[in-house]
Amino acid sequence: MKLSCLPLSLQTAIAATGLAVAMSDACAFSQRDLEAKIEYCKTCHGLSGQGYRGSIPMPRLAGQQPEYLENQLRAFIERRRESKFMSAVASALSPTMLPALAAHFKDLNPKPLKGAPKDLVAAGKKLYEEGIPETNIQPCAMCHGPDAKGEGTAPRLAGQLHDYVAKTLLNWTKERCRDRANAGLSAVMEPIANSLNEAQIAAIAAYLDHLE
Repeated sequence: MKLSCLPLSLQTAIAATGLAVAMSDACAFSQRDLEAKIEYCKTCHGLSGQGYRGSIPMPRLAGQQPEYLENQLRAFIERRRESKFMSAVASALSPTMLPALAAHFKDLNPKPLKGAPKDLVAAGKKLYEEGIPETNIQPCAMCHGPDAKGEGTAPRLAGQLHDYVAKTLLNWTKERCRDRANAGLSAVMEPIANSLNEAQIAAIAAYLDHLE
């Protein structure tokens, strides 16, 4: 039967259904596709998602909150977060693969790489748990949890590479808030990141680096 022989309303319904199926097929992925992407992620982020310290620090993904990780991948795709390399990598992912990747890394729990100066850990712990009352900076633990494992859109920080944490905080506005109208939750952290001095950032980063 030719589609043109049917009522216009039915033609429209059939066309819409066909488009939905086509879009669904386009977004679907196989287990083999997922495993290939995971292997690719390992190239920079380590065999167990523990991060990697090369010419630039590559962040730990292991144990990361899925909602946060998905949000960051979308931020790269939408250019809300600055990174030419990661924008290209994330843009190659189908929408349905984002939660699958996030779930994979959530279940990993390797030991942290560590390497931060141990003499900064105590000061970092104090800043993380108590904040800086004199400058109205709230404790990091308020959002990221007492164990720094995060929840929902608040990322896990425990075990994160200290040099990555420091780099991120020092470049927060440049990397995450260039478009403030679409910065989302990154805008919440901007005044906090910009209020910390380098010594405070180094201490917090050292504490998180050693936290399991």
